[in-house]
Amino acid sequence: MNKVEIGFFSFTEVTDPREHRSYNEWHQLDHMPEQIPLPGVVHGQRWVSTPACQRARTAVPPLDRIQYVTLYLMTGPEDRVVEGFRNWGERLSELGRFHRHRTSHLSGSFLFLKAYAAPRVAISPEAIPYRPCRGIHVTVAEAIAKPRLDEWARWLDRVELPGLLDVPGVAGIWTFVGRSPSFHDAPDGRRITVAYLDDDPVAVARRVAERRDEAERSGRAPDWSADVRTTYSGPLETIVPWRWDWFDGEA
Repeated sequence: MNKVEIGFFSFTEVTDPREHRSYNEWHQLDHMPEQIPLPGVVHGQRWVSTPACQRARTAVPPLDRIQYVTLYLMTGPEDRVVEGFRNWGERLSELGRFHRHRTSHLSGSFLFLKAYAAPRVAISPEAIPYRPCRGIHVTVAEAIAKPRLDEWARWLDRVELPGLLDVPGVAGIWTFVGRSPSFHDAPDGRRITVAYLDDDPVAVARRVAERRDEAERSGRAPDWSADVRTTYSGPLETIVPWRWDWFDGEA
């Protein structure tokens, strides 16, 4: 049984290139440590899209501007847990403990959907996020043609994602789904896929792209171009404390 029910994401841009170090110091040493003890928050981690990662990704505005992805894993009930999470963040902001030079271009709670583990990894799929990783590969996509939503979801869960587990460096995958505002538990067509990596993220991204290209050439991959819109797909590195120099040359 997986105690996680919710993934709370933030795809974040630091809007002033001079503020990356202060943002990382604040988030890693102040903000995230204060969130983890909250009731219902199981785990939290943040990753960086370094310049090398940005060259290896595909993204559409405004997600093409983000440098960081944060993911908090939460239990239910969602309303109570997320409300407490947001309220504590607002309280810290009132105390002056919030970074002002950042904006989130995709933020909010998504329902946990399914977990996978690579056959070579001994642990269970539910334990994958707690295993040390060198980074992640994230895909954000949405079904445009709603009648094809179920077909696309079945293809992802039965073909595409299990196949990615054979890519060297992919240790496991967690998937999350957005909800319709009218029907709390009904999927709205958005999917976020997080592949946890134990090899260099940029190298794994190349292997993932090569695998998908080969599947398209062989005719094994269906053409979803008219039905599915991918807004972000690319690697990010795990952030090492006090090593925040990726963007120093851009300031």
